[in-house]
Amino acid sequence: MATIRVSTYAGYKGDERPTAFVLAQRTFQVREIVDRWYGEDHAYFKLIADDGNLYVIRHDAETDTWEMVMTETLRSGGTQ
Repeated sequence: MATIRVSTYAGYKGDERPTAFVLAQRTFQVREIVDRWYGEDHAYFKLIADDGNLYVIRHDAETDTWEMVMTETLRSGGTQ
């Protein structure tokens, strides 16, 4: 997994949700958070970025690091 830089919306819980991330020196804006779930020591976010692709990223609250878990190119079958 690759470590990434993430900008977050800091709500009442701190790093509540990602708003953008940097991958391979490119900044992606988070268009939609599709799902989120919490593991024993990580928070996971499944999201669609402004490039239209699907990403799963995770946050380790103990070390305050973010990692890219998965990417998937979504094929457009119509308008988005």
